Amino acid sequence: MSPRLEILHTDERIVVVAKPVGSVVVPGRGPDPEEPLSHALGRELGSQVWVVHRLDREASGVVLFARDAEAHRSLSLQFERRETSKSYLVLVQGAVAAPGEVDRPLREFGSGRVAVDPRGKPALTRWRVLRRFPGATLLEVEPVTGRRHQIRVHLYSIGHPVMGDTRYGEPRPVGGAPRLMLHAHTLAFVHPDGAPTTVRSEPGPDFEAVLRLLPGSARE
Repeated sequence: MSPRLEILHTDERIVVVAKPVGSVVVPGRGPDPEEPLSHALGRELGSQVWVVHRLDREASGVVLFARDAEAHRSLSLQFERRETSKSYLVLVQGAVAAPGEVDRPLREFGSGRVAVDPRGKPALTRWRVLRRFPGATLLEVEPVTGRRHQIRVHLYSIGHPVMGDTRYGEPRPVGGAPRLMLHAHTLAFVHPDGAPTTVRSEPGPDFEAVLRLLPGSARE
């Protein structure tokens, strides 16, 4: 397995990894030299793994896989029923004054972009402020629903695009950040064997390096 792939938890039923920036969870539609995590992980474990959920290529953090079909059904139902809990660390452009939420439907378009649209699917994102910097704010974000690009589009829609985003916000990458500043920090779910389980992935050096370059900060 590639040395950049960190296993956070593994047992007979599940495996959780810390996805690095630039990697994909499943194979893309076109030719792509990047081996997806699902393939790399299955090859290393010597058995098939089932994809439970995904992260954008540009994001990093916790990704959960099942190691048998029954575990996959159990975990997938939890995601479908919104019985899991996810939190992300997200650095956004501008000053966010207080905790809040965006409750706006999202619609996917053929170009691959997603936008707020009344014809879209319901989507709800909540956040609280962790740290403030001149011109930027570090948030802890909870996507209550799990739409494609949900966090990125919802925050962009209220004037706070994610730093480093090359798709939503101007100029690109937003704020000149060298990576998308969106990291899947924690994932809480019920293990297929019945135990409440929480897995955490701390942001890597590339995420922390961007924060260190920001002038002055004030903790909440």
